Amino acid sequence: MNLFDVYPLFNIEIVKGEGCKVWDADGNEYLDLYGGHAVISVGHCHPHYVKMITEQASKLGFYSNSVLNSLQVELAQKLGEASGYPDYSLFLVNSGAEANENALKLASFHNGKPRVISFKKSFHGRTAAAVKVTDNPKIVAPINDNIPVTYLPLNQIDLVKEELQKGDVCAVIIEGIQGIGGIIMPDDSFMQGLRALCTEHKAVLILDEIQSGYGRSGKFFAHQYAGIKPDMITVAKGIGNGFPMSGLIISPEFKASYGLLGTTFGGSHLACAAGIAVLDILKSEDLLANVNEVAAYLMHELKQLPQIKEVRGRGLMIGIDFEEPVKEIRTKLLFEEKVFTGVAGAHTIRLLPPLNLSMSEAVIFIERFKKVLNA
Repeated sequence: MNLFDVYPLFNIEIVKGEGCKVWDADGNEYLDLYGGHAVISVGHCHPHYVKMITEQASKLGFYSNSVLNSLQVELAQKLGEASGYPDYSLFLVNSGAEANENALKLASFHNGKPRVISFKKSFHGRTAAAVKVTDNPKIVAPINDNIPVTYLPLNQIDLVKEELQKGDVCAVIIEGIQGIGGIIMPDDSFMQGLRALCTEHKAVLILDEIQSGYGRSGKFFAHQYAGIKPDMITVAKGIGNGFPMSGLIISPEFKASYGLLGTTFGGSHLACAAGIAVLDILKSEDLLANVNEVAAYLMHELKQLPQIKEVRGRGLMIGIDFEEPVKEIRTKLLFEEKVFTGVAGAHTIRLLPPLNLSMSEAVIFIERFKKVLNA
């Protein structure tokens, strides 16, 4: 059996990781400024993370959600404390798309409305409803195309108001910072306007913090820069540091009932051990402070480089825009300078390193980046 060919692959096999470094099968060392799509939050193979997973795997990896699981309770309590949402509830699932699916479904159950407002260049996943609220018609199959969605430009609150006044919108879904869209940030005033309008028109405000959450922006959630509280928050990627896991954080306005939501694998014992370890490390190593310190250095240094058109982002979620396509720059960084980065479209390099990226590693990256740009 062959693998279904869905990704173009670099001819590199990564076999080992430690902190912000990875090694390939030939023994070459790389600096990881991408974290496997923002997934590695506390560093590759962090000792506490490895210990927690190993000890849990030796006891019990999984059992049904029809019995008590105190690890789920511990994770929820620690997440509430870390995020500033202790009065919200947590529903655990397995992937970002699944978290968004459940958020959209719960919103529609809540107010009985069918339509969703999403935004241009958004990305929310590849499953049934999540793919439809993603602004990329090329990945929407006919079977997914029957959900009514309106895509609006970011930061134009009057257009949102116009649509909400029609009375049929169940939810507005927005990324804390658009990732695949190019590290595009909604204005704080726009987010505040969304919150007020959703409250007024009884629409549910869903914050997709799958890429921008868990400390990546320098706050626990990117929307916290605007000082708002959404009705639901979706999290994934950094929540498990590589273990497949996601969650839906739900306002106390929503009342649970049996059969409303469900999951087989969500919140397994092993997943919860991973999630608890991540929160332990974020707190004990004060990684949000590290994010802000290292990000300030990176942003300052990148803005000095004349070849760069624009630098955008918050924390360790950085987009570097060029006039010309970045494929050659990224390829040289990877194969000549041994640095992993990402892209967003043809002209933007995307940095999403582990949150424990050190200042010395940031300096090394800038040196290698300058070398490529000045070659």
